[in-house]
This record gives sequence, C-alpha cells and structure tokens, in this order.
Amino acid sequence: MDHALACAASLVPCHEVVEGTLLNSLLPIKQGLKMFIIEDKGGAIAIMCASLLFLGTWPAVLTLLERRGRLPQHTYLDYSITNLLAAVLIALTFGQLGEPKHNMPNFFTQLSQDNLPSVLFAMAGGVVLSIGNLSTQYAWAYVGLSVTEVISSSMVVVIGTTLNYFLDDRINRAEILFTGVACFLVAVILGSLVHASNAADNEKKLSESTNSYKLGKDGGTETGKQVIDKDAPKDMENGASADYATKAEAGTAEYLIELEERRSIKVFGSSTYIGLGIVFFSGICFSLFSPAINLATNDQWHTLKDGVPHLVVYTAFFYFSISCFVVGIGLNILFLYHPRAGVPKSSFKAYLNDWEGRQWALLAGFLCGFGNGFQFMGGQAAGYAAADAVQALPLVSTFWGILLFGEYRKSSKKTYTLLALMLLMFIAAVATLMASSGHRSTK
Repeated sequence: MDHALACAASLVPCHEVVEGTLLNSLLPIKQGLKMFIIEDKGGAIAIMCASLLFLGTWPAVLTLLERRGRLPQHTYLDYSITNLLAAVLIALTFGQLGEPKHNMPNFFTQLSQDNLPSVLFAMAGGVVLSIGNLSTQYAWAYVGLSVTEVISSSMVVVIGTTLNYFLDDRINRAEILFTGVACFLVAVILGSLVHASNAADNEKKLSESTNSYKLGKDGGTETGKQVIDKDAPKDMENGASADYATKAEAGTAEYLIELEERRSIKVFGSSTYIGLGIVFFSGICFSLFSPAINLATNDQWHTLKDGVPHLVVYTAFFYFSISCFVVGIGLNILFLYHPRAGVPKSSFKAYLNDWEGRQWALLAGFLCGFGNGFQFMGGQAAGYAAADAVQALPLVSTFWGILLFGEYRKSSKKTYTLLALMLLMFIAAVATLMASSGHRSTK
C-alpha cells in the first residue's frame, strides 16, 4: 500500500518505483552470490551427461504420440511452448540471480546492450534447429527413431564439430577430436545400412503374411473387421485397448500393419530414399545451430563494438529459443491447413480442443529446452566441439525405440549385426570426443 501511495504522490514514474521495490526485495538473495557459470571440465562433463539424457528422451516422447495417431502439427505446437519456457526459466535463474562476473552482465542488463550482431547469430541458430526438429518429426515415421537420431547426430559431429573446433581457436586436442569425428562418419554409413536392412526385413514380413491383414492397393492397409473399442483402457504405446494391442506381436507383419493404421504419418508405399533424404536434410540443419551459438557467445568474427561484452550463454540461449519458437509455431500453423506426408488437414480450433497426449508433448518441450541449454553451458566451458559429445543421444533413443516401440524385433541376423556395429562405433566416437575436452578461460 505504501508503495502505491508513493507511486501516486511522487513525480517519479510508477515503473521506477515498482522496479526499485523489486530490485530491493531481490537484493538479500543476490548478496554473496555470483552468477552460475561452469568453469571446470568435470562440471562441464556432468551437465553434458544430463543434456544427453534429456536430448535422447524427448524424440521418443514425440514418436510415442505420432504412433498413437496424434497429428504432428498439434504435438509440435505444444512442444514449442514449453521449449521456450525452459529457456526463459534458465535465463531468469542462472542468468539473473547472483552478482555479475567480469564481462558477464546479468540477463536483464544484456537485453538493453548494443549486441545486435551476436543476437542475430543466436537467432539464426534457433531457426535452423527448429527446421531440423520439424524435419526429424517426419523422418522418425519413415526410417525409425534410432536410425534417424544416429544419422542426424553423426552429421552434426562430422560438420558441426569441425566448425566448432576452428571457431574455438583449437582448444580441443585435434588428434583425439578428429578420431571421434571419423568414428561418427563410419556410424553414418552403418546407420544407412541398418535402415536398408531393416526395411528389407519388413518388406519380407509383409509379403509372407497370410492372415486377414493385407496391404491396400493405394499403399494403405486393410485390417479385416477388427474394431478398436474407443472406451477401452489405453496402453501407453499403442493408444488402444490392451486386448487389441496384444493381437499383434511386435516385429510381425500384423504389428507393422496395425501401426500403419494407428499412426498419423502414413509411410507404406513410400520410397526408402524419401526418409533418408529428410534425415540428411535435418542433419545439415542440426550441424549449424551449435556453431551459431558459439559465434553469438564468443564473437570470433569481431562483430561487436569495442567495450560491448559478449553475450552470456544464458542470454544467447534465450534469443536462440525465441526464433526457434517463432519458426516452429509459424510453420506448424501453416501445416495445420496445408499438411505434408499424408497427414490429415486440421485447424487451430481443432488443435486447441486436442488434449489427447498434450502432457507428453509439453514434457518433450521441457526436455529438449533444458537439454539444449545444458549443452551450451557445457560447450562454453569445455569447447563446443567437445560438447557435441551429447550427440550420443541415439544411444538413449535406441533404448527407447527398442523398449517402447519394438524396433528391430524379429529382424534378421544381418540387421542385428549392423545395429551392434553401429552402436559400438558410436560409443567409441563419444568416448574420444569427451577425451578431447579443453578449457575455455572466463577471465
């Protein structure tokens, strides 16, 4: 009440009274605290491990919803909201609480500084990430969760890590770093072979199927007279009653056809190369977002005026997420009315009324947002080239793909052999990238 009277009676503008009151209330919290910045290799590795877990899990959550028939446009609109919210929370906590360090202003201070070139680099990174994420959402349906993640992540390491190594003034050990890059390149080739082999296995299963399930003439499916009871209890993966879900065992032709009936993106009759083409396009997009953040936070091209501090990683991540949000929302509203890949047409009103699985889409946005933020925090400390080790996320995604979705169930020995070689090569690549970690001075 006293503050309100002071605001009314004083010649000082009201916003200054309120702002002063707010800052005074936060002063006891900030006293004795310093802005949270990771400065040691151990802390960087720990936060990158958390990033690995989050970034490997959110694709599985979105794949779960697509396989249950939720439209990808609806899912991605929900995901975009919490993805941005995660960046806001990181900026307002890690980036604002505590006294600023030398040449590291707090979040609110940086919003008014003349740092437009760095802001544009951060926002460019958000644009390519958003397009890449949107592409993978369709690629998962064509080639499966694990192969999509392995190929796109391996491309990030081959292209993005090389760019980051030179941008970071070679603080990482080159002989170890590029050994890991070579392993990732081999993983890309093996990932393509795994997909081709698994696709051949599925084609064989479908051609040998002799029961009432059969492929339709238009590439769709016909399932006889079985009907899903909409009021029956739903299981997590299938979105159907448990009794119906168990009629087809994972890895069988019947399972593949039931999955095609449920899912929102229809892939039967599509070329294998369409899926791989989408994956490689998303990999190129993903390869560019980390170097863009690197340029935003370290200004290697000297685009800032003399005396202007570099963007702190939290501020850069905020701008990064703003552009990611705008592009994601804009494209998916467009796709509501002009869908792609055989997805049904929808509307914004239908999206608002679609609460089926919304909590999972919101969770995926939080996981991706915090995962990206933690990756950038680790990269700022140990070098963004080494931080690309979080691209081990296919190890997590493959686990979820096998556990939740029955990927590679009842496949051939050739497919299993290629899958094992791919994962072993991937583990070796991640280990060498971690071993190449350097140290970026914050002084």
